[in-house]
Amino acid sequence: MDPEWTETSRRMGVASHRLIGWIYWDPVGIERYAALGVPDGLGYYVATRAAPLGDAGNAVVTAALYSIHADFVALALDLCRQHTSFVSAAAARDEAVVAGLQAYVPEIVDELAALAEPLWAVADTLPGEGRPLFAAHRAWPRPDEPLLSAWLAANCIREWRGDTHWAIHVNEGLDGVTAGVLDGAWRAYEDNWVARSRGADDEALHRAVAVLEQRDLATDGAVNGNGVAYRQRLEDRLDRLCVEPWRLLGEARTRRFLDLVEPVGPTLMARVDQTAGPNWMPAGRDRRATLDD
Repeated sequence: MDPEWTETSRRMGVASHRLIGWIYWDPVGIERYAALGVPDGLGYYVATRAAPLGDAGNAVVTAALYSIHADFVALALDLCRQHTSFVSAAAARDEAVVAGLQAYVPEIVDELAALAEPLWAVADTLPGEGRPLFAAHRAWPRPDEPLLSAWLAANCIREWRGDTHWAIHVNEGLDGVTAGVLDGAWRAYEDNWVARSRGADDEALHRAVAVLEQRDLATDGAVNGNGVAYRQRLEDRLDRLCVEPWRLLGEARTRRFLDLVEPVGPTLMARVDQTAGPNWMPAGRDRRATLDD
């Protein structure tokens, strides 16, 4: 595997998370979702991110999201069904996407919009097998508005990477809680914050750490150096497996995407800091150094 393309895959993964992820903690998006009748906009993240898969049922969405507790997935989806529809939920988010990009990063909107067609061409070419959330997003109706279309295409490709990420974990025999424990340690988050933020309780964490100890990836109740190195190998594997979208997009357009999005990434992450706090959306953050690095 060409190391330059692998590094491009890593950079595109981070840039895409930053371009997309801020909306899931955006107060305008939550307000628009609440205006549909959902009390306090509760469950906005799950209901809008998983909207294209929502009609498949709670168990299917839980399986696709992998690391988010089934009870919270069910609560979010059931509230959406009770008060509105998944189509309306996604539309509320999308309205906030356009408004937010124009307000927070206006310098990229025209050139990002121009990438809509080539980004969708990539999404339409990627294999959908074993990637349910990606496939659902790809089949979702596409808007005429170019800026929103480009954002949705980038999100679709991001979900392709996300499904691939979880396929690696399935292959490695790691469930959602264990994945969260490993990821949090690799990112130097304290007190198993990543796994807890997805609904893991003390009992689930204890079971996950016990599994990791059996595999020599944890010692005395905490992920050890072997575990951090193992998690890094999983990330490296993900970057190698996710080169294909950017090869399809081509070197020039991929470079243009990075030139557009990387400089505004901190601005979009600052939105998350302001609206949710400095820990949320860890995949969009620079990895913190650990004692094992």
